[in-house]
Amino acid sequence: MNILVVGGAGYIGSHMIKMLSKEGYDVVVLDNLSTGFRYAVRYGELVVGDLADINLLENLFTQHSFDGVIHFAANSLVGESIQHPFKYYRNNVSNTLNLLDVMVRHNVKHFIFSSTAATFGEPKYVPIDEAHPQEPINPYGASKLMIERILKDYADAYDLNSVCLRYFNACGADPEGELGENHDPETHLIPLILQAASGRRESITVFGRDYDTEDGTCIRDYIHINDLCSAHELALKHVMEGKGEGALAFNLGNGKGFSVQQVIDIVIEEVSKDGCELKVKEGERRVGDPAILIADAKKAESILGWQPQIDDLKRIVKHAWMWEKKILNLKTESCNQSNVKEICRSC
Repeated sequence: MNILVVGGAGYIGSHMIKMLSKEGYDVVVLDNLSTGFRYAVRYGELVVGDLADINLLENLFTQHSFDGVIHFAANSLVGESIQHPFKYYRNNVSNTLNLLDVMVRHNVKHFIFSSTAATFGEPKYVPIDEAHPQEPINPYGASKLMIERILKDYADAYDLNSVCLRYFNACGADPEGELGENHDPETHLIPLILQAASGRRESITVFGRDYDTEDGTCIRDYIHINDLCSAHELALKHVMEGKGEGALAFNLGNGKGFSVQQVIDIVIEEVSKDGCELKVKEGERRVGDPAILIADAKKAESILGWQPQIDDLKRIVKHAWMWEKKILNLKTESCNQSNVKEICRSC
């Protein structure tokens, strides 16, 4: 099977192409490298280009006979989406429409879409299942929800079978140490804490200790990157085998949460093995941070047969710490090699 992975040079996409390649798929990656990294495309063929380039898309689909498409190429910073909504609606919505229209013209019927828990907005209840109202409170979540709704119409009009996967907090790194998280700027909690432990940043700030939780800090649902990728592969198989027609959607998470303080405690335990310490600062609550966000993933378990395999936060942190140390070691090298320069650009 020949699969196009759009945004395959990014954090989730790079882990996805590794998994697909090891499972015997032929993979082509399309990425503009604005946030992704050339070094991360260790498997498959890389085509550098943008979804805004319709001619490039036409040529790509003419040259390759794709059996399915997995789409990760989106802007995903909530704060930035509020400041620059045009960027988010242009890339996340308009450019995705370019991709969908080319798929329709070339009769490619299988589409897996990287959606987000941000489509739900403020939680009405937890854990959050697929029946939860979708009322996004920022342009990022709204842009993803627009595509979810567009996919329902494309299913009815063009027989485009799709699966939207709404995940909560992607985290961790490749257990074999080849790949990991390397955002610029970094916004995810675990790598931020690890960067503070490794010395790449001064400290980590806890934003609020007065939430209605056991220790007063926010609780989130963390899902290992490999488990996230396995859900995408299962979703791809589901539609390609004709088991799922129309536009389907699943929530992805471990179904249990960890507080900010619990994450910090586990990181301290892990990094202390290497003699590292962590400086923690206190901050005020951030506007729009719910106390608890936990996924109900029973639907994915029931229909896709998906089950998280790495749901122990200690293992998740261990894999992420291995990757952080790798980046730190590369930073100390001469940086004459292009791949080292690329890894270190966010240091």
